[in-house]
Amino acid sequence: MQTKVTKAIFPVAGLGTRFLPATKSIPKEIMTLVDRPLIQYAIDEAREAGITEFIFVTSRGKGALEDYFDHAPQLEAELLKKGKTELLELLKNTNMESGTIAYIRQHKALGLGHAVWCARRLIGNEPFAVILPDDVISAEKSCLKQMVDAYQDVGGSMVAAMEVPQDKTCCYGILNIGQQDDNLLAVNGMVEKPAPGYEPSNFAVIGRYILTPNIFMHIENQKFGSGGEIQLTDAIANEVTLGNAVNGLRFEGQRFDCGTKAGFLQATISFALARHDLRDELTAYLNELVSVAKAAQ
Repeated sequence: MQTKVTKAIFPVAGLGTRFLPATKSIPKEIMTLVDRPLIQYAIDEAREAGITEFIFVTSRGKGALEDYFDHAPQLEAELLKKGKTELLELLKNTNMESGTIAYIRQHKALGLGHAVWCARRLIGNEPFAVILPDDVISAEKSCLKQMVDAYQDVGGSMVAAMEVPQDKTCCYGILNIGQQDDNLLAVNGMVEKPAPGYEPSNFAVIGRYILTPNIFMHIENQKFGSGGEIQLTDAIANEVTLGNAVNGLRFEGQRFDCGTKAGFLQATISFALARHDLRDELTAYLNELVSVAKAAQ
């Protein structure tokens, strides 16, 4: 039986420059898909997977992110007064009780590996998850829950994996895979953003990880990698080099890259169409747009 994964790191120190000017005043992580911010999707996924301790690696200007998870007594009292019990229930999911959430500052933007390393003292000697809120995954069973279930069987370290087009492999950490057992892929190596023609496969690492505390040793000793940053991919690759088990899980679900404008818009439409209270009106509007576009051709 593996040690239960109860802690998760959320690296949210980025400036969100792709979404300027919106991110000049609000953290990208609280930009909303329909009516929930990106970070709420990540928190809900972590909770479903059994996470009970949440560690945010932040930077200057992320105060609104911290406020989002705090209680709002005045708002709650007003909703109660007006009998809006459904909205009160929605707010409960955004409240984080004292002691369940912690904030760590990443003072220099040195990469994802460095962001994870910043939280090392709060992790201690336990396995832990890492969730990148930019990757929003729609699934019947959440991606991290799928990984936690698989981890209980095989242990070691694990990354979420999906196949990407060959011409997109240069944008991801790419797996060198060995034996495949259903959705589980034995990892023989990893390369961060390989040059075209040098990718070991088309299996890309997506923003979900289960890692052992060994990773902190690798991060502390490694040099700057792709993009002049300390890459988490390189640290995981060192685990493979040492002969420690690393697996990729081909998760079931649809991933949206909400770190890009196009991905964010696609996710917004997809999640809105999944809502019974929005589906009909939005579908009618989209059909109208398509009809107008066809008529104009």
